[in-house]
Amino acid sequence: MAEEMQVVIHHNPDCGTSRNVLAIIEAADYKPTVIEYLKTGWSRPQLEGLFAAAGLTPREALRTSKSPAAELGLLDLAVDDETLLAAMIAHPVQVNRPIVCTAKGVKLCRPSEVVLDLLDRLPPGPLAKEDGELLIDAEGRRVG
Repeated sequence: MAEEMQVVIHHNPDCGTSRNVLAIIEAADYKPTVIEYLKTGWSRPQLEGLFAAAGLTPREALRTSKSPAAELGLLDLAVDDETLLAAMIAHPVQVNRPIVCTAKGVKLCRPSEVVLDLLDRLPPGPLAKEDGELLIDAEGRRVG
């Protein structure tokens, strides 16, 4: 029997997209490691590793809405990566989410259906997001 693929999700339970991604992973019968980064925080090596693996810059991973990014002056394009990383460590909410890691890669899963590219198997259908948007049809095929 093949070993089960490990799935790690950096998750914010207050975020609808993050909840959708976790629901998709669990519907596909994975038992993910869930890291609630607002509780655990981030380390610099962790962020640098995740961003490198996902092909993201700190600016691309910066959460700009419903975060203190504007009041901290982080939206100015002159702000360098060092400053952004420091702000993300000081204020974990500054990192956009969810970030999912599997043997197939690391991605910022926005929109939530991006996670399907990281899984070895799809969840059975039909499967929809919280807002009702169908992702997997009744025959188990991806929609859209």
